[in-house]
Amino acid sequence: MTTDITLSESAAKRIAQIVASEEGKQSLRVSVEGGGCSGFSYKFDLDGAPTDDDLVISRDNAKVLIDSMSVVYMEGSEIDFVDNLLGQSFQIKNPNAVASCGCGTSFSV
Repeated sequence: MTTDITLSESAAKRIAQIVASEEGKQSLRVSVEGGGCSGFSYKFDLDGAPTDDDLVISRDNAKVLIDSMSVVYMEGSEIDFVDNLLGQSFQIKNPNAVASCGCGTSFSV
């Protein structure tokens, strides 16, 4: 499976920190689900090994898993980690999203 979903340096560093402190977890799983204020929402979970249909994105000592259904909605996206006055969060910079909402995890295509 080929795609152009990327992982920023700050996201890779934060993922590596998180999984290092969680026994049995090796990666961050990002998925797209129906719902949210704009139609779709991103879900973030810690996970172990990838499944057969997962896209695996690696950078430095970090690994992200994305299931094949979610990849379709995330094509061309960058997974980033932002630490600013509003707080810390993983954010998806998705060029396919035509609308998003203030929560930062909901979008529509």
